[in-house]
Amino acid sequence: MERDGADGDPAMMREAIALSIASVAEGGGPFGCVVVRNGVIVGRGANRVTRDNDPTAHAEVVAIRDACARLGSHQLEGCDIYASCEPCPMCLAASYWARPARVFYASTAADAAAVGFDDAFIDAELGRRPAALRAIPLRQMLREEALAAYAAWTAKLDRTHY
Repeated sequence: MERDGADGDPAMMREAIALSIASVAEGGGPFGCVVVRNGVIVGRGANRVTRDNDPTAHAEVVAIRDACARLGSHQLEGCDIYASCEPCPMCLAASYWARPARVFYASTAADAAAVGFDDAFIDAELGRRPAALRAIPLRQMLREEALAAYAAWTAKLDRTHY
């Protein structure tokens, strides 16, 4: 179900989406993320899996690392995470460890699966609590705008599949 993002900041989500589109052009996967505290971006990340040969370099993890380094803390209390896609199991776990107030996402896991990024196997292995029942609220917003990164990924002939 498409959400209106009334309690999220569309400008911050658009920044995450812009990072996802730029990531494709730079040779990364179509994912971007920002960490925000008091309306200010304190961390940025784009997918760097194939660029760094690091399977943990998802946009959310890169943004969390950036924000924690800038804030001098291993936790993101009082921060919101804006991800261009619904977090995969690893990124969801990293978010829980970081302890943000909320996580907003644009496109869905099904949207990512449609272009070759399918976490269903991992979800089945680990199990996943429905979003409405989680301790950290996950809210969807700006899905249609986020799909532009997947269009760029699909059109990119020299992409590296993973």
